[in-house]
Amino acid sequence: MVADAPSTPPGATHPTVAALLAERPVADIMRLVAGAASLERVLAHPRIQKSGLVLVGHTRGIVPTRIQILGETEVSFLEGLDPATRRARCEGLFALGLSLVVIPRGVEPLPELLEAARATDTPLAVAEPRSSQSIAVIHEVLDRLLAPSETRHGVLIDVHGIGTLLLGPSGIGKSECALFLVERGHRLVADDQVVLTRSPSGDVVGRPPPLLRHHLELRGIGIIHVRELFGATAVREEKVVQLVIELCPWERDREFDRLGLDDLSFDLLGVRLPMLKVPVQPGRNMAVILEVAARNHLLKVAGRDPAREFVRRLHGELGVPGED
Repeated sequence: MVADAPSTPPGATHPTVAALLAERPVADIMRLVAGAASLERVLAHPRIQKSGLVLVGHTRGIVPTRIQILGETEVSFLEGLDPATRRARCEGLFALGLSLVVIPRGVEPLPELLEAARATDTPLAVAEPRSSQSIAVIHEVLDRLLAPSETRHGVLIDVHGIGTLLLGPSGIGKSECALFLVERGHRLVADDQVVLTRSPSGDVVGRPPPLLRHHLELRGIGIIHVRELFGATAVREEKVVQLVIELCPWERDREFDRLGLDDLSFDLLGVRLPMLKVPVQPGRNMAVILEVAARNHLLKVAGRDPAREFVRRLHGELGVPGED
């Protein structure tokens, strides 16, 4: 059974050069040397493009929204040209409206490259590692920035190593549950807004919006800083979502699963994840219940399903034919 999962469709916007340069580990290896006023140019492709053919006048196939790399071979070719030709080739490259040009190996750009970049206000950056290492880092970050994503109202917490996404109507007690769990040694990832991204491996990774990082809202108290109150081990920056739990208002006439045989699933960015619907009512220790849900999920992942094993034994005792 698949639970209804209404959500706002993932946005179709592309990341900008500014977003790429701000992301670690790109920020650790790359410095901007020109084009600071054009960092809002978009990046629309997850792979870089070598620009060698452009330097000999062949511009067909160049995609301006792909990151262009001028490696050792391309720079060496330019150095072998006479100054006038070198200037013309550089101007031809930067006249294409490129989003970003990167020179690896920490090499200072040739004067003609700098002049052309500044004349067209094209972002030009220098990366310290050699080409292969720089490309690997850029690809890693582009995969993350260009991955399908959406933001959901909820709470994400690491419970016994299980990334547990709490959903439910506003005021149901999601943040309070997160606080109880943090107090019991578990780790908060995001409160109120969870930014979800589908990685190339098919995992759904959740993280908080930068402004809400490490913060938790508690009605009657206000905004608290979980890391400052409980220490560094009480938070984590991101977590793969492995279990979805919807907290539901208790209703006398509503049926909830009492045996653990309902195989609910929840669709996040095209990935179906196991889901539980847990009723909330006064007197229930929700922290313990959520801990047990995470532990039970671990058992199922390991190939053990206590509820189905119990039903099979019960059927055996009663002589009832088993049901899968």
